[in-house]
Amino acid sequence: MRQNTLANPCYFEGKGLHTGRYAHMYIWPAPAGTGIRFIRTDLDDACVEALAENVSNTARSTTLSCGEASAVTVEHILSALTGMGIDNSEVRLDNAEVPILDGSALPYVEAFRKAGIVEQDAERRFLELGSTVEVKDENSGSWVRIEPADKPSTDITVDFGSRVLGVQDARWDLDMDYASAIAPCRTFVFFHEIEFLARQGLVKGGDVNNAIVIIEHPVSQQQIDELCGLLGLPSLKATENGYLSNLKLHFPDECGRHKLLDIIGDLRLAGGWLNARVTAFKPGHTINTIAAKEIRKALILK
Repeated sequence: MRQNTLANPCYFEGKGLHTGRYAHMYIWPAPAGTGIRFIRTDLDDACVEALAENVSNTARSTTLSCGEASAVTVEHILSALTGMGIDNSEVRLDNAEVPILDGSALPYVEAFRKAGIVEQDAERRFLELGSTVEVKDENSGSWVRIEPADKPSTDITVDFGSRVLGVQDARWDLDMDYASAIAPCRTFVFFHEIEFLARQGLVKGGDVNNAIVIIEHPVSQQQIDELCGLLGLPSLKATENGYLSNLKLHFPDECGRHKLLDIIGDLRLAGGWLNARVTAFKPGHTINTIAAKEIRKALILK
């Protein structure tokens, strides 16, 4: 199997979900063997490689840093590059945070298809583990297990103890169509978290087009109106199945599939294509990126 890159650059612009800062971003083709790297054009082209040792923050998203340069909320673009089979690209960004777009990976997938994906004159290097790598969080009960396998696959179980979401399972492997099954799944947040996040200076770029809002506990219309006012949103309502009326679900298990989208992106930080069976329970950016770091250590020691 050969390495791939884009045939032409892709352009995006928009607000960052957490910082609210507006950014312009190009995703450029890159030579074989480059991998994925983020270039801060506003900081004299400072480079941040998409590797687990550069993870600097995992509060609600994954941030990479090298020196003074950072790239915030990188998981969706890394997931899209992985899902579409792209080995090498350069993400040129003129601000700290990647635009959230519609909260999914679909805008990237559509742009990649339009730009074209080309094969390069180099073999794809799969990351092969000699033994199982497993990380656990005793406090949350989360775990991620990566086992040697003859082909990549990812299976996750999402359980927030939520009456609305229930327990959701999601799976992806190379025989499945990432573009239709995973890419359209948008980020989500619980209604009761939003006010706290807003007061912490996060979700400054959130709006009615880029996040599913789950109403886990009963709320009044007045509470909804007050929160909409706080975030500068139009008046919305609670739906019968426990969501805010800003969006309609693409899939009944869209939230579970989005967590799968995230872990695919986070584990790309291991430095390439994992030839392994990944299973995870209650995955999140912190444990995902810890797993990527442990994979890197195992590969170095092998």
